[in-house]
Amino acid sequence: MFSPTTNSNPQTLLSLPQSIQSSLNPSNPIINPITRRNLFTTFTISIAQSSSFFISPNSQNPSSIPTANARGLFQMPPFRLINRYFLVRAGESEYERWGIINTNPVTKTSVDNGLSMNGKKQTLRAALELKEMGACDGSCWIWPSITQRAYQAAEIIAFVNKVDRSRIVPEYSFLDARGLGAYEGKGLESVSEVYTSDSISTAIKPPPIDDGTPNESVADVFVRVTQLMSILETQYSEETVIIVSPDSDNLSVLQAGLVGLDLRRHNDLSFSPGEVRLVDATSIPAYKKPASGAFKCYNPPSCR
Repeated sequence: MFSPTTNSNPQTLLSLPQSIQSSLNPSNPIINPITRRNLFTTFTISIAQSSSFFISPNSQNPSSIPTANARGLFQMPPFRLINRYFLVRAGESEYERWGIINTNPVTKTSVDNGLSMNGKKQTLRAALELKEMGACDGSCWIWPSITQRAYQAAEIIAFVNKVDRSRIVPEYSFLDARGLGAYEGKGLESVSEVYTSDSISTAIKPPPIDDGTPNESVADVFVRVTQLMSILETQYSEETVIIVSPDSDNLSVLQAGLVGLDLRRHNDLSFSPGEVRLVDATSIPAYKKPASGAFKCYNPPSCR
């Protein structure tokens, strides 16, 4: 504890609060009691003054330091692609052969969701096309949905292109077939109604149903495929990745996002069963640098 009779350095007194100076100054006839609040204030000031010795007077203001050119958050359309990508739709499934819509994730690993005989032929042609394109020359990674027909397609692609099975990476949710809600179990011709709604707004969802089938809008699918690309662009560098989807919508929405096409027109890029496309990096539009180096959001989470 401070003693009021101690001879104090005048310079030290100047840096202390007035109440403390009074109690430490021997010429002061009135000795003020030293409270815990005064001691805490003195301690805080001492720390602030001590820390100033460790800060260079020529150091940059943190807000003026330029942002690093790191990969950061993946966005559509991307600034660039680190990897090379092939998009493949799996061949026809048994449900598709019967002309029935089936998008309930509960049945995605069922035998009926596997490739039909015609679907196996379509997938074989896709695998041979990938081989002709040199997709797996050197090495490649195959990312299929765990939906039965997509994973079967991945196995055929790996066999034809002599890719080790350890390079097949099953995707458990981001590549699920688009959930069509109340259209579940209806004829495939009903999908045209969904695409009509898609052309009006990316936020329109198919009517809901209570059997567990999701009803996803184009915007919902866009979130999923963007998350997938974020993982791939972070996990790999200068690799070839073959994405195998059970349906067309995942791939058409993904390609629309990559090339900067209005998502309401994603059906213009629809994939037929067994179709293969190379993602052309030159088709990605020029990156528009934002006005500031940092993204600003004044009303989170509603950031646009």
